[in-house]
Amino acid sequence: MSSSYVIGLDYGTDSVRAVLVDAGTGEVAATHVHWYQRWRQGLYCDPGKSQFRQHVQDHIEGAEATIKSVVITSGVAAEQIAGICIDTTGSSPIPVDQSGTPLCLLPEFADNPHAMMVLWKDHTAIAEAEEINQLARSWGGEDFTRYEGGVYSSEWFWAKILHIIRNEEDIRQAAHSWMEHCDLMSFLLTGVSDLKAFKRSRCAAGHKAMWHASWGGLPADEFLRQLHPDLVALKQNLYRETYTSDQVAGNLSSAWAERLGLNEDTVVAVGTFDAHAGAVGAGIEEYTLVRVMGTSTCDIVVSSSGTLEENTVKGICGQVDGSVIPGMVGLEAGQSAFGDVLAWFRDVLCWPLDHLPDENLSDQPLEKMKDDLIAKLSNEAEKIPLGSNDPLALDWINGRRTPDANQSLKAALTSLHLGTGAPEIFRALVESICFGSRRIVERFASEGVEIRNVVGIGGVAKKSGLVMQTLANVLNMPIKVAVSEQAPALGAAMYAAVASGIHPDTHQAIKAMGKGFEKTYVPDPETIEIYSTRYRKYLELGNFIEEQISTEHE
Repeated sequence: MSSSYVIGLDYGTDSVRAVLVDAGTGEVAATHVHWYQRWRQGLYCDPGKSQFRQHVQDHIEGAEATIKSVVITSGVAAEQIAGICIDTTGSSPIPVDQSGTPLCLLPEFADNPHAMMVLWKDHTAIAEAEEINQLARSWGGEDFTRYEGGVYSSEWFWAKILHIIRNEEDIRQAAHSWMEHCDLMSFLLTGVSDLKAFKRSRCAAGHKAMWHASWGGLPADEFLRQLHPDLVALKQNLYRETYTSDQVAGNLSSAWAERLGLNEDTVVAVGTFDAHAGAVGAGIEEYTLVRVMGTSTCDIVVSSSGTLEENTVKGICGQVDGSVIPGMVGLEAGQSAFGDVLAWFRDVLCWPLDHLPDENLSDQPLEKMKDDLIAKLSNEAEKIPLGSNDPLALDWINGRRTPDANQSLKAALTSLHLGTGAPEIFRALVESICFGSRRIVERFASEGVEIRNVVGIGGVAKKSGLVMQTLANVLNMPIKVAVSEQAPALGAAMYAAVASGIHPDTHQAIKAMGKGFEKTYVPDPETIEIYSTRYRKYLELGNFIEEQISTEHE
């Protein structure tokens, strides 16, 4: 048995997964998943308002349940477990008091959704994001959105905080600081008492909070003051320096060591975002685009620092030195909805099932029926001959993240007729998310970031041959699927192995612990011309919808 193991703790939208990994080989010794109970009940959320909040207690319970499980089931001794690294969704900020306690853990805020984590997909701050963009272009100083792709999103740190403090006076007064989810969970596990001295994530700060070394960290006071005077005081309670995830944030506190059955000398690495950890787990290297494909997508590229120099890629979700691989620039793009587009259509079709009395349903569990429906739609869609005049869809069901973030945009369907059935619509939706992916690849290419390889990870990459083959056809590029079933957790474990001193750097951790690829989807030459025609129509439809939305908002 290897003498050194590490834990990757991966917080997704619906659940948290812990993997206990042999740091020498990357072999998974144990894994465990915990589903957020409050989230599954739909508490604190209002989808009609694009309000998605999560209670930190879900995450605390998840950390304890998953880590304890992998330690017990693996039989690995506590002294063999060298480190832990946490990855989370983002930007998912949480208000905290002066001690770093999340406000939702205080009795007076226990059921207040505005005291909870503002999940990445929460779009209640669209107006605030637009205000940030307008100010960045007009105030006469540094454009602090420059390294965020030049467009700030409602999905990100400052916009969400600005929305909350403007509309929730009690939260404004009670929040001493705000922490990204990955920082908060690492902070809680270490039991550090000095909130301001805690090592915050370079990944989170650079991609979502307009942090950049060239202007000394976070945006200037004069800029923040024009948004809201409280943001200046908040900045003083945040951070100046940031740290990459190969660094040590602290050691496991005595309280958490006892709860988890581990030792206090267990290292806790600086936290990171799930997509960035996933790219590491998938073995990212220069010229490779790693697509983390789930409810949404995050698209990650790394580039040598000298390649980009001072150039910035417009319309993406940030470029940050060290956010993925220390010593390289990490670039992020993505789609606000990917699997969510298909899940939305499934749920529309299943509306009668959801609302029928229980006695009218079969003995088969409803969730199993829904999963089977996706499989059946995929099978039928694959049988339909491809034509240039088939139904066409726009994938902005949850707005657009990249290129040029705009969360106010809406999806669309065209070219429907009486012969259009569910499989035809389903395939149009599959094509739409692949067309959205092509726009991202083309934006990188137009800005000088060469992409030679594409790697898919996540649930969609593993489960949907239809989506992956369509993506290969639309991109006219081979798509590799990573072997690992839990690439973000594996990537987090790789960071933990470096922070623990087991491997000298992230490159060596990837080499030692990486698992390679299980399948490659190759483009079908007969589809290339048809998909190029349909892609042009997709762009035309997108331009039309964007013009209409813009006119409505004038």
